[in-house]
Amino acid sequence: MAPGLGSGKHTVDLGPSFQLHSFRFENFMGHPFNAHRGALTGIAALLVALGCKVGPTFTPPAPPKLAEYGATPLPGATEGDAQRFLKGQAVPAAWWTTFGSPELNRRVELALAHSPTMASAQAAVRRAREDVAVAGGAQYPSLDAQVGVSRTLPGVALGFFTPFTIYAATLNVSYTLDLFGGTRRRVEGLQAQADLRQWQLTGTYLSLTSNVTIATVQEASLGEQLQAAQAVVTLLEEQTALTGRQVEIGVKSQGDLLALQAQLAAARAALPPLAQQLEAVRNQLAVYLGGYTSETKLEPVALGGLTLPKDLPVSLPSQVVQRRPDIQAAQAQLHAATAQVGVATAALLPQLTLGGSYGPQALSNQNLFQPSNETWSLSAGLLQPLFHGGALRAQKRGAEAGLDQALADYRQTVLVAFANVSDALNAVRFDAQSMQAQVESERAAARSLELARAQYRIGAASYLQLLDATRSWQLARMGLIRARAASLSDTTALYAALGGGF
Repeated sequence: MAPGLGSGKHTVDLGPSFQLHSFRFENFMGHPFNAHRGALTGIAALLVALGCKVGPTFTPPAPPKLAEYGATPLPGATEGDAQRFLKGQAVPAAWWTTFGSPELNRRVELALAHSPTMASAQAAVRRAREDVAVAGGAQYPSLDAQVGVSRTLPGVALGFFTPFTIYAATLNVSYTLDLFGGTRRRVEGLQAQADLRQWQLTGTYLSLTSNVTIATVQEASLGEQLQAAQAVVTLLEEQTALTGRQVEIGVKSQGDLLALQAQLAAARAALPPLAQQLEAVRNQLAVYLGGYTSETKLEPVALGGLTLPKDLPVSLPSQVVQRRPDIQAAQAQLHAATAQVGVATAALLPQLTLGGSYGPQALSNQNLFQPSNETWSLSAGLLQPLFHGGALRAQKRGAEAGLDQALADYRQTVLVAFANVSDALNAVRFDAQSMQAQVESERAAARSLELARAQYRIGAASYLQLLDATRSWQLARMGLIRARAASLSDTTALYAALGGGF
């Protein structure tokens, strides 16, 4: 049997003698629900006490004994001390507030309140809980009231020559004893399915908050990239026009003009894709927030208005196993598969059903509730499956195979989850290096622009040189915008990979 699960080998000891005797209740004196009540109660209590739960008992798998997520130990901080890694600390519950944007916080709240995806996941949880309640009802006796009328002719051989009508009003009781725990295993499996739905709801919550955050970062980044790209186009248009005039007077060659025209065309070609991406992100944000794009009001978010969290909590591997919704969902699925083996095993064993009815019967409805018309019956039935074409044993083998599959799926989920955390940590580390390089590039381009402006004011540099320096600074600024957006997005991905603040 797979590790983390109880043994699948179970025996049921019903004692040295376990027999069902057929009683002739008409030999009992007195009312059936009064006489021998103690004996019947004792028999039922004995049968319940003899009950057990066949099949393996579920035990949650032990978390991996790991100290690190990656091949190398995690440093205390990223390059340049941009972000510090706090090992062993939990992710805050409302982790998106660490970015310091009131508009982002508002968007997340709207998404959680109005997203159809959240509503669907919540409804799935409610339905799963009701399924548990339905199955749990089989653990108790059923009581039904029945009123009926029938017209019958038993036959001349029995002394009846004319049909007659019988009126009846009865209370019927039926109870199938859960001797081998099949019903309890079924309830256990459905409860595990309800846990699965609950963790899927948690996963939906985490995905939705992460997607809104990343989409907000992308919107701010694309908006600023589009502005910078438009500024580059404007500069190139001015530079091309000026070069054209210089070509006319013979100061510049036709080749210089053609090179600038090619750069201008390439810069203009970059604008539509950026604009299209920006609109697509806004459409997606509207979907996350549960509204139509034409009706969803989004306040602008500047990339500089999103603060990169200085301190990054990094939960321990054992904590991630407990907090990642996908891991816990896989564990719930494993629990359900374990219970299903018990259900299939119990289907091979005997089933004992007790029943009874009480109520009056009469030939006229006026006399139906006369004391002399009271009738009652008690019954007991034992069902032992003998031959079903091998279906029941195949069902048990299938359940055992399903358990093996669920265990393999659980292990795969844990492996993927830890790889996700390692990827997110590496992304944050390398983002810091990229950010530092882009900051240096933007600063150098800004200093070059300042120098070109100073030289232009004293006549030491041409206007074309000033335009070229300005264009270089805008391009460096676009690189810095992308690097900052990557750091914010990958920080969000790290929060999500660690399971959020649950």
